[in-house]
Amino acid sequence: MTAVDRKPRAKEQQTHGLAANIRRLRHARDLTLDELASRSGVSRAMISKIERNVAVPTATVLGKLALGLEVGLSRLIGEQSERRPTMLSPEAQAVYHDPETGFIRTSLSPSFPDRRVEFAFNVLPPRQSAVFPPHPPGVEEYLFVSKGSLVVMACEERFDVRQGCSLFYRGDTQHEFRNETDQPAEFYIVVDGNGTA
Repeated sequence: MTAVDRKPRAKEQQTHGLAANIRRLRHARDLTLDELASRSGVSRAMISKIERNVAVPTATVLGKLALGLEVGLSRLIGEQSERRPTMLSPEAQAVYHDPETGFIRTSLSPSFPDRRVEFAFNVLPPRQSAVFPPHPPGVEEYLFVSKGSLVVMACEERFDVRQGCSLFYRGDTQHEFRNETDQPAEFYIVVDGNGTA
């Protein structure tokens, strides 16, 4: 079953966790809205709207907030788990929907406080793109296209990744996913942040 086949949860259910996580992580780091705005490059007004669950961030804004809070995307959209054997049912997997492009990211791995690895399933609609800011130095990404084809712009290079192909690239530069076809592109990503300081 793919993310396209799943019935999306209500927007309020999907975004409530995101809003609460951003607010909780900001408070845990003792950051004001202005300080997070300065660190992330996202306006204070937008952060306030997101935390109040009035606005849903685009993928680019979500990436900037993750960088400003020094966490992975999974920590922003999902719940933190205790380190033990953990099974995530489809209902327990955190899902993010980009309100502008329709890009969907489903976190397939639990989020542990002492581990910096994320496993995610992504769907990019036809003729859409998703741009992510650089991760901290040392972050690496492994991508596998399971359906369709995808253009990945990473490390100032273009990679045409067809179905069944995989790609490794550094995540500490801006990277972009483009679907230049008329069919959805489905792909898995492992984000490895264990090489960061």
